Amino acid sequence: MKCPKCLYDKSVKSGIIKGRQRYKCKDCGCNYTVELKSTAKPASLKKQALHLYLEGLGFRSIGRFLGVSNVSVLNWIRSLGKEVEKLNAESKEIEMVEVDEIHSYIGSKKTIVGYGLLLIDMGKDSSTSLLATGETRLQRNFGKQ
Repeated sequence: MKCPKCLYDKSVKSGIIKGRQRYKCKDCGCNYTVELKSTAKPASLKKQALHLYLEGLGFRSIGRFLGVSNVSVLNWIRSLGKEVEKLNAESKEIEMVEVDEIHSYIGSKKTIVGYGLLLIDMGKDSSTSLLATGETRLQRNFGKQ
């Protein structure tokens, strides 16, 4: 490393300042730190990894395809998931709900029936749904006179 003042190439370590190694020039006595090269990958690569993950590829295959570590891909997906989670945390009041009733037979015999309510939030900018289900066993004499 060369001194930024006198360009002399002899220096000694002189402590750590704000997490960076500090150096002192043996010739002029100047203290300086060296800028480290950024190893961060571009956002476009992270976005491509997310697209591949949503298409169903595994972390290892995405890593091989993009030429990065599978652990890096996992960390990118987790961080993007946390960002999405923050967006969903901002819940709002439901104004209008559409309700459909569902009734169906479960299993091969017609002794157990299922039921449920499909609730759909018909907000202006989102459409979310919730399905509340349950099952009951019919009585033996159900439908007989």
